[in-house]
Amino acid sequence: MTAPRLADALANAEVVFDRAALEQAITRMAADVARDFAGSVPVYLTVMHGGLPFAAQLAMAVGAHGVDLEFDYLHATRYRGATSGGELVWKHRPATPLRGRRVLLADDILDEGHTLLAVRDWCLAEGASEVRIAALAVKQHDRCVAGICADYVGVEVPDRYVFGYGMDFHEQGRNLPAIYALKD
Repeated sequence: MTAPRLADALANAEVVFDRAALEQAITRMAADVARDFAGSVPVYLTVMHGGLPFAAQLAMAVGAHGVDLEFDYLHATRYRGATSGGELVWKHRPATPLRGRRVLLADDILDEGHTLLAVRDWCLAEGASEVRIAALAVKQHDRCVAGICADYVGVEVPDRYVFGYGMDFHEQGRNLPAIYALKD
């Protein structure tokens, strides 16, 4: 079976946040992160693949405030190319020891939160003293699992299929410089 075409999705989608709006949101988030992490060097964990574009920009914006970050990444997924999640699969765990460290997770979206909850709990089980979450987008609905929320939120997106700026449409379009939502 062939994946749906990105061009067809774009023809049936609307821009909900353009690049300028997202960059402004990231700049705002960076000021909050820098304030909260001043005087420490947190382990900065990018959640792959979707978190990469956002995490890179946020890291540079935090650095502009003079706050250093120790980079690592993780790859945990429940989707594996599908549009609905299943069991969590770890493809890569961070190599940096987390015991006694402050951790900042950077991800593209907080939807229902199953993946981020599992990752946060894993970091705490590894001995992290604190785990905070920066999410470029948070989906507007009431289905988020108990006990998870983003500490730093860029934008709120509608409860529709969204893609771009790290989020994929059937493994396509992660590098689009805006967030799109399929029309109802």
